[in-house]
Amino acid sequence: MAAAGLRAYARIAEHWALSIDEQRRLLGEPPRSTFFAWRKQPDKAKLPRDTLERLSNVLGIYKSLQILLPDAAAADAWVRKPNAAFAGASALAQMLAGNVSDLSRVRYLLDSARSGGWA
Repeated sequence: MAAAGLRAYARIAEHWALSIDEQRRLLGEPPRSTFFAWRKQPDKAKLPRDTLERLSNVLGIYKSLQILLPDAAAADAWVRKPNAAFAGASALAQMLAGNVSDLSRVRYLLDSARSGGWA
């Protein structure tokens, strides 16, 4: 799962135009050398549980956005737009706050929307 998750994460980071620092922050701020080793050889990556949970949340957020906003450009842009659910901050700002729970909060919002309405 780690290798597939890392490859998908790299594509999502590209779609969302994430900087290297933003990418690392979403993954729990692994050392730069570790992050680049993961990118270079995802099949050899041994990810901590925290990082796997973060990857799962990012992939879930991306999937939900693709379902809720079928226009790919709109789905990718959504993460940077101000959002009342996050006190006017963007979903990306919420996700970059640093904790796994910050990613989970965004995922929960989107999962709630998929199941019948914005939470």
